[in-house]
Formats: sequence, C-alpha cells, structure tokens
Amino acid sequence: MWNSSSTPIVAPGACEAVGVDTTDGSPDAVVLGEALMDLLETPDSGPQTALASGPTNTVFRPVVGGAPLNVAVGVARLGGRAVFLGALATDELGRRIRALLDAAGVDTAGCPASPAPTTLALASFTGAEPDFRFYGQPPSYAAIGPDDVDRRSLATARTLYCGSIALLQPGPLAAARAAWSVPGPLRTLDPNVRPRLTPDPAALRATVEEFAATAHLVKLSEPDARELFDLDPDAAAAHLRAVGAATVVVTLGAAGALVAHDTTVVRVPAPRVRAIDTTGAGDATMAGLLFALARAGLPGDASGWRSHVAFATSVGALVCETPGAATAMPTLAALRSRFPTLPLPT
Repeated sequence: MWNSSSTPIVAPGACEAVGVDTTDGSPDAVVLGEALMDLLETPDSGPQTALASGPTNTVFRPVVGGAPLNVAVGVARLGGRAVFLGALATDELGRRIRALLDAAGVDTAGCPASPAPTTLALASFTGAEPDFRFYGQPPSYAAIGPDDVDRRSLATARTLYCGSIALLQPGPLAAARAAWSVPGPLRTLDPNVRPRLTPDPAALRATVEEFAATAHLVKLSEPDARELFDLDPDAAAAHLRAVGAATVVVTLGAAGALVAHDTTVVRVPAPRVRAIDTTGAGDATMAGLLFALARAGLPGDASGWRSHVAFATSVGALVCETPGAATAMPTLAALRSRFPTLPLPT
C-alpha cells in the first residue's frame, strides 16, 4: 500500500477484489487496443536532401507506437506483468512491433494476426500536441473481435485498459465491450482522441460515456476534454463522474493533473523536467496509473488518489526527457534516481 490513506475498496455493486497479492502471477494490466508504426517529424541531423528534409529541414523517423502499446510497454518497464491484446500485422513492420513488445517483456500470446499491412501514423508538430495523419485501410489493428478475448485469463488480471483509436473500429470496439463485461479487473478507459479519425464526434462521445458509466477510472487529457465535450478539465471531470465513472483524472501537461473522486477535486503538480519530447507523456502517465492500481490497490479517497497520480505524473514527466515513446518508458530504478523522494507503489 501507499500509506494508511490508500485503502483498497470495491466499487459499489461490483465484485472486483482489489486486495493486492502480487505473488500470484496474475497480470497487472491487460491492455486492449492498437499497435502501429509512428513516423515522427524530427530535425534532420544528416546530409541535407530535398527528399528527406524538404523546406522545413526535418525528417520522419519510424518509431513503434500506438497509445495502448505504449501503455503496455510502460507497465512492463516499471516491473509489472503486462498483456497486450491487439491485432498485429504479419509484415516486416508488424514483426518489428511484436519484437519490441517481446523484448519489453509484454505478453503477446493472445494477439491475433492481421492480414492488412501495418498502419502508419505520421506525426508532425505545429503546437503543444502532435498532429497525426493515419495511413492504411483497413487498419491493421482492426482485425480483432470479441472471440479473441480470453475471458478466463482476463478475470484474473488486476487492471484492464481500453481506449484510443481502436474503439473507432467495429471489431476492436466489440472486443473492448466483451472485455469490459468480465468481472475481476479494475476497468480503466483513456479516450486518446484523434480528431482526424473522428468523423462522428457524437458517436465517439457516446462510446466514451458508455464505458465511463462503469469505469473505475477514466483518464483523459485537457485537449480530449475539449474535443469530446467542449468543456474545461473540471467540467469534463464532473460530467464523467455524473455519467458514472468512479474516478476521473485529467492530465494538464506541464501543470500536472487533476483527479476527481466523490465530491473532491485535487490538483497534483508535475515535477519539473528537461522536456525534449512529449510524445509518450500521456501514455506513460496511464502506465503509471495502472501500475499503481495493480500494486497499491484502489484508493478509497482523494488523498489516496493524490499519491497514485503523483507517481503517474512523475512517470509521464520523466519520459519527456528521452526521445521516443515506447522506447523511452522509464524503469522504477530510473524514477528512484531522478526523483529520490517520490513514494513508490508497493
């Protein structure tokens, strides 16, 4: 446990057991969603060529990505047992994605093979948030459905993550609904909105509210809150709590995060870091939240949530000091070294 203020409880009407025994071999997190290949715009440090650099003097660097993949790797890098449940292409890029997951210690045994080429996400930076354009139809990550959910294994997991752009596809959405219905794990949702892939915002909003109604935790960013609900972070958190979410965390970039639980809203500052790449910050924060929930249990009050969120925002902050997303996810040893006074979930 964190301390005496963090007490595992069971959500009203639920049957989830959240007294944490980390020696039983159960997964700390089952992460359902997409894996793809990001092409990240970066400064060109090599020979200048018009084809590679263009007028902006940048190149696009291929990086294994997808928010759920980043989250699964983040949990594993922290020392948790992570299971990734998402379709992986059988092409060369798909093999590289699987190799990265395997090298990180993420369980990929349940990942169905996708006949489609690996989806590409081209990310350019014109502001605080990356702008993503996606290539590949049908998406490689769409080749998953409810029959791919191992309900018996999932029931033993401590946490379940669903979210991101996979929920915009019928197959993954059906798989997420099937997983969400399994009693056992704490249910967590991260919408991770990508406006260019959202032709029907009202439909996405309805999906988010459907999952939020029975979520133990909804985590979203300030831009997500405005895109989904046209609300500021406090109002968006209040709305999702009214829908049924037990706890809502809204990340606020360098300002940290707010957590809404019961009638209390607490703001948690982020540690100061030397940020050079914010690509994986939100996913790292989510990984930190899952790890804290799996190891320290479900807090019973806002004070307990403050400890969870402080840990998670530190994970998210530290990832910003290293280029990349999945490959930049920190270990617990790195967190101890960078933030010596940070309490760790046990």
